[in-house]
Amino acid sequence: MEKIAVFIFAVIVLLISLPLMAVIALLVKITSKGPVIFSQKRIGKNGKVFMMYKFRTMYVGAEKDRNEYKKLNEADGPVFKIRKDPRFVGIGRFLARTGLDELPQLVNILKGEMNFVGPRPLPVYEYNKLKPWQKKRQLVLPGITSSWVINGKHKISFDKWMKSDLEYVKKKSFFYDIEILAKTFLMVLNIILKSLLSSTIP
Repeated sequence: MEKIAVFIFAVIVLLISLPLMAVIALLVKITSKGPVIFSQKRIGKNGKVFMMYKFRTMYVGAEKDRNEYKKLNEADGPVFKIRKDPRFVGIGRFLARTGLDELPQLVNILKGEMNFVGPRPLPVYEYNKLKPWQKKRQLVLPGITSSWVINGKHKISFDKWMKSDLEYVKKKSFFYDIEILAKTFLMVLNIILKSLLSSTIP
């Protein structure tokens, strides 16, 4: 029953988001060379590998150049994150900051590979570096958003991130997911408004 409800909700959200996604796709295409969609192998529920989709925010081949920017990495643990990543192109930084680059993952939800809420899916090479207790986060479907996202993302340590995911696995419920979704929506709206205001104020 839950799967059917999630599927129907994903269809509705996708239909509502189509105009916005079309604009984003056009802007990505106009402001940078390469495909509109970036796809990457990620780890899903029970360790299953799937192809996750995002709007491309960086230049083509940015993943291969990751080692060149290793010294700029601001995240601890096996993950890689630079807030002002020099590999961003066009509107990439804005998309990544607001989370709008994640919208294509609605397709992953329709395919049954992801959920709206759940631990963020890690790339294969990062997942392989996890400790056994950390891999228990894969007991549920990965999500577009999570408790980690609304609590500061990479501002918190990797260890706290993993513990946050495991706490979600234990507390997972319909109402807990609704709470995280609501907080995510408000957070994204706030970021977008701040970005628009800062761009209009001289």
